Amino acid sequence: MALDDIRNERLAKLTHLRELDIDPFPSHAARTHTAQEFLDTHSALEKSHDTVTLDGRVMSIREHGGSVFLDIFDGSARAQGYMQKDSLGEKLFTLFAKVVDVGDSIELTGTAFTTKRGMNSLSVSGWRMLSKSLRPIPDKWFGIKDEEERYRKRYLDILLSNDLADRFRRRSMFWNTIREYLLSRNFIEVETPTLETTTGGADARPFVTHHNALGIDAYLRISAGELWQKRLMIAGLPKVFEIGRIFRNEGMSYEHAQDYTQLEFYQAFSDYEDGMEFVTDLYRTIADKVYGTRTFSIKEFTVDLNTAWERYDYSTLIKTKFSIDPLETTIEEVCNVLKENCISFESKQLNLERGVDLLWKQIRKTLSGPGFLIGVPVYLEPLAKRNKKDPRTVDRFQVILAGSEMGKGFSELNNPLDQAERFEHQQKLREAGDEEAQMNDASYVEALEYGMPPTFGFGVSERLFSFLEGVSIREGQLFPLLRPKR
Repeated sequence: MALDDIRNERLAKLTHLRELDIDPFPSHAARTHTAQEFLDTHSALEKSHDTVTLDGRVMSIREHGGSVFLDIFDGSARAQGYMQKDSLGEKLFTLFAKVVDVGDSIELTGTAFTTKRGMNSLSVSGWRMLSKSLRPIPDKWFGIKDEEERYRKRYLDILLSNDLADRFRRRSMFWNTIREYLLSRNFIEVETPTLETTTGGADARPFVTHHNALGIDAYLRISAGELWQKRLMIAGLPKVFEIGRIFRNEGMSYEHAQDYTQLEFYQAFSDYEDGMEFVTDLYRTIADKVYGTRTFSIKEFTVDLNTAWERYDYSTLIKTKFSIDPLETTIEEVCNVLKENCISFESKQLNLERGVDLLWKQIRKTLSGPGFLIGVPVYLEPLAKRNKKDPRTVDRFQVILAGSEMGKGFSELNNPLDQAERFEHQQKLREAGDEEAQMNDASYVEALEYGMPPTFGFGVSERLFSFLEGVSIREGQLFPLLRPKR
């Protein structure tokens, strides 16, 4: 039957309910047990003959002459109801057959009993409509096959897939495990601005909007408040974190989305060496509490978080692979290497920073991890302290898992003079056309001049969750952004 015909048929049933003075969308529900509670206590309920009321969506209806079996689902579990014309009464039994469809939310009242086949069920003595559905639910065995349609109708996708519903339960557990880990170590959770007049904390192209009340252009933030949280280090709050949404006006891929959730935390009187120990323990804790294992199959890699984490040196990797030193190279040399290795790039927009990063990304995809990438050149990181042994590099690490970056941390740059110089360099890159270069935040430099203690900072996005799940970042989101349907 065509969708319009089905909808018209259900509208007629809706009208029939109203003609009988039955509200098809009542406000009150009288549930006494969730479906899972009913199943868990079924034996005791059957012995006591207590009256039980269950609420849920009708997922299937099976008629057998003068009786009906139906399954309802309330988000906790499926429960089976059994109706007999003799016990329910002809009026209610006939009305059920006339107006109830798969997809309706209904209320069932009755007593627990066990069928001849041993199925824990509810013998129904009364029922009530809670919400009349006007569109049919897709067949659970076929579901919604088109990926974009699944994202558009995520509510049906989740309804038809217990595995998908469980994924989003794990997503909640993932972020709450991180939150509890930090709170138990005396971090305080903070909220920093989402709208900014100057973006900072990452190399990314921002979304631009206009603030009507102030009459100014503003940007959606590209980090979870990095420069704001470091101001809190100056304020004397030694441990802070934020879990929040960030926005980057860039490309889409298996690993990249434009709006996503990110954690950033900052700890005074610590450095990136302390941070590597901290992050190793944090990731292992996430694995233990959310997945019950520390070993994951991700793409073509097997990643064991329980092993000793590798340390990868940036310059050594690039020297070995491409025979150039990123600490001494030139843009001309980098361009030649890119061409020799058939790595595509746009010559007009290429600078040393982006060119060397393209080389690194070719190497990164081959590294299994778990490990930390260290020894990154200063020109690639405007916010980290210089390394004492080699001031051409910074005290920064990136977590490497399954060929991708899964978090970044560093000893925060707290020298305001050095920070001002690096911001000026970033500004020159922006003026030359690099839209991902960082903006010159003079107010942050001013704050640094009041003195920031040695600080370790770290950030990781929901990409980590999607990788541990073995899915794309969009598949790991409840409602990924899509073009409007035309």
